[in-house]
Amino acid sequence: MDAFKGKYERTSADNYEELLKELDVNFLLRKAATVSTPVMEVTEEGGVWNIKTSTTLKTMELKFKLGEAFDETTPDGREVVATVNFEAGKIVTVQKAKKDGQKSTKSVREMNGADEMVYTISVDGSDVVSVQKFKRV
Repeated sequence: MDAFKGKYERTSADNYEELLKELDVNFLLRKAATVSTPVMEVTEEGGVWNIKTSTTLKTMELKFKLGEAFDETTPDGREVVATVNFEAGKIVTVQKAKKDGQKSTKSVREMNGADEMVYTISVDGSDVVSVQKFKRV
């Protein structure tokens, strides 16, 4: 996982607005999310990983130990049980919704060479997939 450590800036976001619509994110929040250029920073200290994503409007942190389930409130307000694993060189996050009617997601972060991270998000029960690319800065 050390290859993921560092700071990245988003360079593209395919199907991101469609993904946010699928998650029932309102129009204004979708617009704010799609026009921003987030910076993602991946760090680790004492076995605790932190993926911090910052925009001019908001900073979100995902702190986790590999393989340990934890409660999380997603940026769009869903209450989930999340688990992060390292599988075949990829960081795989599964967020299972706690409430009926809310959606569960899976995201995969993988390196494409030394300086590009590809972040793929899918929604359970949907064929909507968003692919975002981040370049190391």
